[in-house]
Amino acid sequence: MTPRPPSGPAPGPAADSAADSAADSEAIRAALAPVMEGTVRIDDYTRHLYSGDASMYAIEPLAVAFPRHAADIAAIVETAGRLGVPVLPRGGGTSLAGQAVGRAIVFDCSRHMNRILDVDAGARRARVQPGVVQDQLNRAVADAGLVFGPDTSTSDRATIGGMIGNNSAGSHSVLYGSTIDHVQRLEVVLSDATQARLEPVALDEARRRGRAGGLAGRLHRELPGLLEKSADRQGGFPPYWRHSGGYRLDRALDRTADGGRLDPAKLIVGSEGTLAVVTEAEVDLVARPRARAIAVGHFDSTPAAIAATGDALALDAASVELMDDAILRLSRERVEYAGLSGVLEGTPQALLFVEFFGDEPGQVAAQVDRLAASWRRGGHGYHTLRALTPDVQAAVRKVRKAGLGLLMASSVGTRRPLAFVEDTAVPPERLEPYVREFSEILYRHGLHAGFYGHCSVGCLHIRPFVDVRAPGQVEAMRAVAGEIAELVARYGGVNSSEHGDGLARSEFNRELFGAELYEDMRAVKRLFDPAGRLNPGKVVDAPPMTENLRDRALPVAVPLTTRLEFEAGGMRDAADRCQNIGVCRKDGAGVMCPSYMATREEEHSTRGRANALVKALSEPDPAAALGDERLHEVLDLCLECKACKSECPLGVDMAALKSEALHHYQAAHGTPLRSRAFGSIRALNRLGAALAPLSNLPGRMGAARAVLDRRLGISRHRPLPRFRHDTLIRWFNRRAAPPGPFPRGDLILLADSFTAYTEPAVGRAAVELLETAGWRVRLYGQGCCGRPALSKGLLDQARGQAAAMVERLAPAAARGVPIVGVEPSCLLTLRDEYAALLPGDERVRAVADAARLVPDLLVEAIDDGSLVLDPEAATGGRRILFHGHCHEKAVTGTASTRALLERLPGADVSELDAGCCGMAGSFGFESEHYDLSMRIGGLRLFPAIGAEPPDTLIAATGVSCRQQIAHGSGRPAVHPVELVRRAMTPP
Repeated sequence: MTPRPPSGPAPGPAADSAADSAADSEAIRAALAPVMEGTVRIDDYTRHLYSGDASMYAIEPLAVAFPRHAADIAAIVETAGRLGVPVLPRGGGTSLAGQAVGRAIVFDCSRHMNRILDVDAGARRARVQPGVVQDQLNRAVADAGLVFGPDTSTSDRATIGGMIGNNSAGSHSVLYGSTIDHVQRLEVVLSDATQARLEPVALDEARRRGRAGGLAGRLHRELPGLLEKSADRQGGFPPYWRHSGGYRLDRALDRTADGGRLDPAKLIVGSEGTLAVVTEAEVDLVARPRARAIAVGHFDSTPAAIAATGDALALDAASVELMDDAILRLSRERVEYAGLSGVLEGTPQALLFVEFFGDEPGQVAAQVDRLAASWRRGGHGYHTLRALTPDVQAAVRKVRKAGLGLLMASSVGTRRPLAFVEDTAVPPERLEPYVREFSEILYRHGLHAGFYGHCSVGCLHIRPFVDVRAPGQVEAMRAVAGEIAELVARYGGVNSSEHGDGLARSEFNRELFGAELYEDMRAVKRLFDPAGRLNPGKVVDAPPMTENLRDRALPVAVPLTTRLEFEAGGMRDAADRCQNIGVCRKDGAGVMCPSYMATREEEHSTRGRANALVKALSEPDPAAALGDERLHEVLDLCLECKACKSECPLGVDMAALKSEALHHYQAAHGTPLRSRAFGSIRALNRLGAALAPLSNLPGRMGAARAVLDRRLGISRHRPLPRFRHDTLIRWFNRRAAPPGPFPRGDLILLADSFTAYTEPAVGRAAVELLETAGWRVRLYGQGCCGRPALSKGLLDQARGQAAAMVERLAPAAARGVPIVGVEPSCLLTLRDEYAALLPGDERVRAVADAARLVPDLLVEAIDDGSLVLDPEAATGGRRILFHGHCHEKAVTGTASTRALLERLPGADVSELDAGCCGMAGSFGFESEHYDLSMRIGGLRLFPAIGAEPPDTLIAATGVSCRQQIAHGSGRPAVHPVELVRRAMTPP
């Protein structure tokens, strides 16, 4: 292998030829495989997925390893030293400054090294591996009334190891400080591949440890002298406390302690993996507040909001968070964040979210009242929302934590809000004039930005919109970065206050800290890492901030003809909306991304799949690249739940992208018989119903199931649906139609492929309820909506089915006739995918606007008295556990269905946050996906149902969900419409 330079920036992707790169990667794989229990991958797609983090940079790694324990990490470091290549530890890959990218052996600690090893609630301590996610730790200590203090907005995917690497802080840092304030001791692998414990020790003990051999001995022997020599120069550190740039020489030696004390672990915090690799951390915990309240101040401008910060801090606020109009406007457009818009007053141009902690609800509510009164007296703002209840607070926090993603969602092509000056902080009392000058600098360079962040500590995340491919934009970015560095120094602030240096800010450290202090930092780097192998090019000896820019290196996309219409930039731009912020890597709430939650594989996250598609669609022949087997493997476990369309702040629609990619893959390789069968499920269901009950016999015969498993890949373990001879269509046509009157007029009910032939009772309940409410129901059962064909990449078939449905339904839709359905995946296809399948057909909008789920109409009818429910019905007083369909959550939200259940007399309704059920239409029937399907259901859904008393009613809107619940939990689930039908007052 060609040795890499021992220090300075690692070479970029173009440094080696493709052949040399492949040879280096193969040599690394061959050397690591025998010495690791974990795995190492060198294929092009894996290396591409790990070439970026959430920053504006990309550097393709030499190899990607997945260590299982500290010994694996030691083996990686030893092998890298022997081969002369760098190493780079990585957690969630959400770093914003480029810390987690480099031409190195990247190793992902989040997949296997994610265990909480010990919690001592009495001492308020926890021992964790570096891949533990912050919210995972918080859930584990919640019953003890504890929490990890530095609560980042990315707490649902940020790993503790990554937080240590960046010295992360969070919304409540005015109370809890930064990560460095909570790290007690670290287990690490040093650059000589030895394992060591770094912890506070008296200088006498440090001298004793210094007598040992190896690098650990040398550190304890030489660090005290180096730090002592540097002490007089540490006035070069920024005077403001909240900084995460450079090496924290000021925290590693305490000369005031009796006899002096050395704490080498403090140097590791914020060092971005450049000094040592953390394998275990002992961190302290803080008491979780017993009561919280939030005041949401409404302001006519961002400066007016900032000016109101002082009043909040005077009342000991736990946090003061700003959100400007740019981000507020984006939140109003998203179903996932609509909860906030419903409680705001007017149209504020900026909001301040002020949180108070206390022991009693009354105490914190009084603090909100005091703040509102103070703002009124000072003329600050025009309204104060009091968020005192958990539901309102949840809506408020959800939007605030999504600030970055919502801002990124306003990207257009490669014009994006970039994180190169977004992490500065100044003393809060100087924030208003600082922001004014900051804005003037941006204006002078022709840039604009969105503003959000932590006013309580003077840290605003300001991301200017830059297109690095446009002439002059990179130069403007570099000029702004230099001017802001000077500005922040003049205001006594810091250039990086919680996101670290990385590739974006390390270049400025010599200027910011002064030449002498910077040389001390370089000396620390040489002491810990003499050969310069640990994440080189970060903190010290960095390349210019304008090197390795991801978008600048991205080739111009070759035009590709697609069956679905994507946005103006086509399919690649639709995939490239992903900016790696990693919301899809969360695992304790929401739906996205079900397969990642089960496997913890980067390639099974929405982010991983989007990046894989960007690689394929950047090839000279993108159509051929979409036929690649490795790409197909990456996309295969996407359940097409569509959660990414709403939960991803950037709205990456992976379901549509997968459908299109699958279409191209099958054009190259042929369409499997199973895909054709599932894509034509309506015809099969209609035939099965016509032959019922004989058609149900094979589903109960082991030999027949074995054949289906072997020949079609339909799992023998999965119960098959039961065909019904008394179909919904047969029942509707044969029954005696009600005489009316029908004061609400006509509506069309879709007899979808499942309600029509396997679960007609749901359809019958819907018809009877709607007619009782005053609607004349017309049943539409002439064809399929196209959803099954879409899911299998049969886009020409889906387009034909969509066109036929629009042809038949458009005239009624144009007259205002509602088109309703009980199966979300089918009905919502009309609202969502038809526009992409049939671009240019103006009738599609009318059909989409007319499409509504049945619960929407039933809620209206109950509320206006048209539909009366029996207070003595069997559903009265029952607990109902509700699980919403993924497509319903993604497209419309579940509020109407939940509201319908809550109108059942005496019902106690609880909506599950249990993610995707794992069934996803045909996915859970397929042999190769069955185990994963059940594993997904077993993460949260099955345990939640299993914890319920036997008399709890389980409601689910999706036919797939009801099948999965019955199979996985042994409990029957019913459609909410059926429960309401049982409670309807008899005529």
